[in-house]
Amino acid sequence: MRPRQLTAGVSALGAIDWNRRLFDSLVPLPDGTSYNVYLVEGQERTALFDAVDPKCVDELMTQLDAVPRVDYVVAHHAEQDHSGTIPDILERYSEARVVATPKGKGMLMDHLHIAEDRFITVEDGETLSLGDKTLEFIHTPWVHWPETMVTYLREDRILMSCDFFGSHLATTDLYVTDESRVYEAAKRYYAEIMMPFRQIIRRNLDKLDGREIDLIAPSHGPIYPNPSFIIDAYRDWISDTPRNLVVLPYISMHGSTQAMVDHLVDALTARGVTVQPFDLSVTDIGKLAITLVDAATLIVGTPTVHIGPHPSVVYAAHLANALRPKLRYATVIGSYGWSSRAIEQVAAMIPNLKVELFDPVLVRGYPVAETFEALDSLADKIAEQHRAAGWT
Repeated sequence: MRPRQLTAGVSALGAIDWNRRLFDSLVPLPDGTSYNVYLVEGQERTALFDAVDPKCVDELMTQLDAVPRVDYVVAHHAEQDHSGTIPDILERYSEARVVATPKGKGMLMDHLHIAEDRFITVEDGETLSLGDKTLEFIHTPWVHWPETMVTYLREDRILMSCDFFGSHLATTDLYVTDESRVYEAAKRYYAEIMMPFRQIIRRNLDKLDGREIDLIAPSHGPIYPNPSFIIDAYRDWISDTPRNLVVLPYISMHGSTQAMVDHLVDALTARGVTVQPFDLSVTDIGKLAITLVDAATLIVGTPTVHIGPHPSVVYAAHLANALRPKLRYATVIGSYGWSSRAIEQVAAMIPNLKVELFDPVLVRGYPVAETFEALDSLADKIAEQHRAAGWT
């Protein structure tokens, strides 16, 4: 990819990773990703913002062939997809200094073994002049690591936001052109890595108030020429108000749990409740995370394996507990052959969820009329609570 100009003296570099399908050996990437690097050339000094994943080092270094001097490498985040090639940049530009938060300095020294004398640390709100361009550093801890920060380029009104507002999306578009596509990619990104820090993100988002922002330039995905689009989306996602939505991750081994899920989906739908089931044997776990952003109620459907929940359900429960969505209610439905402690074990797996637990529905063998009646009663209770709260 060739460098592309954003404004006078500001260019976008980096690499598009079209074929990457897994991040951190964990997070699905159905649309690939990009590693965005920004170059700001002032009258007196030049700054490079972040780097690329180590496997893309050759592409970045080729882009830098036309850049004779780099004075500062601003490291917004120590994770290797942002920082992994900083040592290569420092080797080429022997006078360059790494600009980071105090916590970022320590983490970069640990992860990349960068010498301490190559660092400049900056406090929250501190500025650095490039001559005719002023960099303002804003600490944004836990978006999504403890050391992260963003940079506001005052004269050009550009926010280089690191992972904040990012999207894993491989595209040749420099700017957002398809808002619906980017919305889903950004929501997936938020759900998978940002949602556990929802309350902290709210405070960090408030820190951006009062600044005129023309462009938001994240480290992954296209640039936002309409900043309010993604800022308003984040304000919705981090709010405390869920929607009239039930998320139902489940798995079925011999059809019993499937029959219960099918009946409950129909019962909830008939009562005006939106429900999204996820068959964990085939689902994209990222889609489940996206749905958890807005859900009011979590229902886990599981058969019993050696008196406990199915391993796929264990993973889904662990995921929900780790992501800490704004759920208000939860319960378990399922089946067993001879004995089960699935309900107790699933409940013990979600201590981070501040939810009210509805009575579970568990059946021995295949569901019978009484089972379906209990599921109808559960649907009544969920619909009643959702209506009373005024969720839409």
